[in-house]
Amino acid sequence: MSIRPPVDDWATDFDHLDPRWIEDPFPIWTELRRSCPVAHTDRFQGVYLPTRYKDIREIAYDTEAFSSRRVQVRATPPPVKSPAPPITSDPPHHRPARMVLLPPFTPAAVDKLIPETQAICNELIDQFAGKDQCDAAVDYAQHIPVRVIAQMLGLPASDGEKFREWVHGLIEAAVLDDEAMVRTLAEMNAYFLEQVQRRRETPADDLISYLVAARINGEPLTDNHILGTLRLLLIAGIDTTWSGIGACLWHLARTTEDRRRLVAEPTLMPTAIEELLRAYSPVTMARLITRDTIVGGCPYKAGQMVLLSFPAANRDPAMFSDADRVVIDRKENRHAAFGLGIHRCIGSNLARTELTVAVEEFLKRIPEFRLVDPEAVRWSEGAVRGPRVLPLWLG
Repeated sequence: MSIRPPVDDWATDFDHLDPRWIEDPFPIWTELRRSCPVAHTDRFQGVYLPTRYKDIREIAYDTEAFSSRRVQVRATPPPVKSPAPPITSDPPHHRPARMVLLPPFTPAAVDKLIPETQAICNELIDQFAGKDQCDAAVDYAQHIPVRVIAQMLGLPASDGEKFREWVHGLIEAAVLDDEAMVRTLAEMNAYFLEQVQRRRETPADDLISYLVAARINGEPLTDNHILGTLRLLLIAGIDTTWSGIGACLWHLARTTEDRRRLVAEPTLMPTAIEELLRAYSPVTMARLITRDTIVGGCPYKAGQMVLLSFPAANRDPAMFSDADRVVIDRKENRHAAFGLGIHRCIGSNLARTELTVAVEEFLKRIPEFRLVDPEAVRWSEGAVRGPRVLPLWLG
């Protein structure tokens, strides 16, 4: 990360790339919610940050004043257009693009992936089981969604390192680096275009072939539509779930009571996963403000951006009791980890399954683990938050 001016006032000059934010954003959001629930910064061409659940929800549902044509806050205007339908689509184009993607991500379709996901997890655990230490992010969390989404798309798992480089290039580096964005997009488009051409010649039982065969209003998807959707599926399918798995293991490594309770009461896992999703939601999205408007008494100026921090919404005490406390048997939990409104995550069933399987298999094989050093944990930069270095003592 480049050297940046430090933040003196989070309410008027926030920076989500500031090391203090990256390390621990929760107290920052708590203070803002108390003193200035809608922060603003002139950095990144002007950005608003609502911190209350109700404001974030209202913005997410208002697709006229808040457009999804741009979903990433950047230091400069995007050097190239990179639509990724349906996430960058506004009505009326959004619904057809979304409907095309729903069948491969139904609960029934995702359930078929459970045995392979379990096998992936155990193959990874085999590499460090019996050792004193592992890095739960590097040795485990980052590989699971890469291999699952590669299988779904019909891509070689051996390209995993390339995929992770693209995640960094588009989600982290591209915020400040135009060249990184242009280069990454060019590499991804060339890679996927070759894959699309292969499926046109020889269809297979995978998501790329599915998109090639898909129709909207009787017409095939354009190459740009297919390429944008494939970029979305790969990046979103890897980064968010990788971050979520890592955050779950980070919490359990530092919270002995919760870890041992899950080992003793495995039927509690679904409820615990929902709570961990609420408490450590990975994803913050952005919207482009298309017209001057007011939400929750605060004016939003056209042409600027707004960060929809679903993680901040999930820590709002007006919505959740003991919002900053992780309660793994929490009964009422209408969290926004997968977003709100028409852009709610299509892959939520897949993400839940991967998180659940990853945590279940880890606890079965390694029920006792703890952080080597809390200060050694390193978190990602940008709009998706999760541990990228997570050293654990095992046993």
